[in-house]
Order: sequence, then structure tokens, then C-alpha cells
Amino acid sequence: MLPAFAHMQRYWDPENARWSVKILPGEYYVTKGDEVVSTVLGSCVSACVRDPKLNVGGMNHFMLPEDKSVGPNNWLDPAVGLATRYGSYAMESLINDLMKLGATRQRLEIKLFGGGRILSGMTDVGERNIQFIKSYMELEGLRVAAEDLGGTQPRKVVYFPATGRCKLRKLPPVENRIISHHEQLYLATLGKQAADGGDVDLFE
Repeated sequence: MLPAFAHMQRYWDPENARWSVKILPGEYYVTKGDEVVSTVLGSCVSACVRDPKLNVGGMNHFMLPEDKSVGPNNWLDPAVGLATRYGSYAMESLINDLMKLGATRQRLEIKLFGGGRILSGMTDVGERNIQFIKSYMELEGLRVAAEDLGGTQPRKVVYFPATGRCKLRKLPPVENRIISHHEQLYLATLGKQAADGGDVDLFE
């Protein structure tokens, strides 16, 4: 485990015979070892990113705060600049940590998952996250190697950064309700941070 991620809990995964880390919304993890990184996604999006030459990689898990004052998907509007920084910060933190290990942006292999429509009675937060990540990839000139985005089911993603392999499982409705509840709480937290943050800069 890299020192920057020593606070995260690792456990032995007997199914995959590797040490594993599960990341939660707002987190990311980078490794240069043969580890497993996993997460469960509803409306959130995860990017699995690696440098195939160096076999270093990692995963993030992010959601843009909802902003009812502007169009739900108009993330490029200056009025939602703080909201876009959540997604940009999630991507740049992951990519920058990989570059510290010698990765180059030109070699990055990126796989995208999530963005499901599981939060009923709200604007389509998942679609907003999808639009953000697709626009980000295009603006940054990054290539998408694979994706599984949208739909109405949550997903469990298991990523092997050393090889680039991903295992994806669509989850049943009972887990949908649990994930939806947790994401609504997280979205409310993000909304409060966005409202209270003013000009707070998320970048270090």
C-alpha cells in the first residue's frame, strides 16, 4: 500500500486471492501492486485508470452535487463551477497520483462505470454525472477503453489495476433501495458543502 492511502482499510479477498480495498463515494485509490479495488455504484460514476506499460492504476468514485438553480445537466455553466470541481478533482487527483508513479496521460487506459438512474423523484443525477465524465474525457483528450454507463440498476465493479481487468455485476432491486438511500444522504451532504463553500478551492 502506498503511504498516501495508509488510512484506507485493506482486507484479504479469498475469491480473487488478492489484497483488496473498497472505496466509497468521494474516495479514490492508487496502487502499483497486484491488488483489487472495488466499489458499488448507483448514480455515482467511477473511472478505472491505469498505465499499461507500468501496470500502475487506480479507481475513483464521485458524484456531482445537484444544483436546482440551473439546468440539471448544464455542468459547463459558470454558475455550477463548484459542482464541476467535484468531478474534476476526482479525476485529477487520481491521474496526478498515477503520474507521480511515472504514468503518462498519453498512455492512460480508462474504463468508466455507473451513472444509473436510481434516485426516484429527482433530476437524473446519474445522467448528469455521465455527461460530465464524457465531456471531461473529450476536453482532456483522454481515450475511453471501455464503459458501462446509465441504465436503472446499481453496479458492483471489481478492478484489477495491474492487468486492467474489470468484473462487473448488476445488483438486484433490494440492493438498489439501500444504495439509493445512501446516495441521497451523500448528495445532501454535497449540496450543503456546495452551498456553504463559496469560493473554497478543492484543489491542493
